[in-house]
Amino acid sequence: MPRNAAAYDKDFYAWTQEQANLLRAGKFSEIDVENLAEELDSMGRSDRREIDSRLEVLLAHLLKWQVQVTFRSPSWRGTIREQRRRIAKLVRESPSLRPVIDQLLPEAYEEARQKAVNETGLPETSFPAECPFTPEQLLAEDFLPDG
Repeated sequence: MPRNAAAYDKDFYAWTQEQANLLRAGKFSEIDVENLAEELDSMGRSDRREIDSRLEVLLAHLLKWQVQVTFRSPSWRGTIREQRRRIAKLVRESPSLRPVIDQLLPEAYEEARQKAVNETGLPETSFPAECPFTPEQLLAEDFLPDG
């Protein structure tokens, strides 16, 4: 175990700074490889979870927009825009996350559908069983489903 591995549990910020300095200095034999690898994995999972969460919110609002025509509001439109903007930013920063959207969509849709049911009080049958939106529509800045 490298000499600095214990600092990982005691002072995470100090540990991150030390690891960065060791990398920059080329002192690879001193790097806490196991913990560093775990943190890198965690960063990737975090971005994936953020996209999943934002997809769920986006989908729920699109479903409500589609079904509750008389309740449409600037707030719903703002939430739809914000989720799209945040997803687009994540994908711009890490283009390899784009295919993740396709992978996450089925489960995110089911969660969003349940969220829409809970928030509207409408029966589940009010919302399509399968996602009615393509990934391209979800990410399109100007797409809003018709009622």
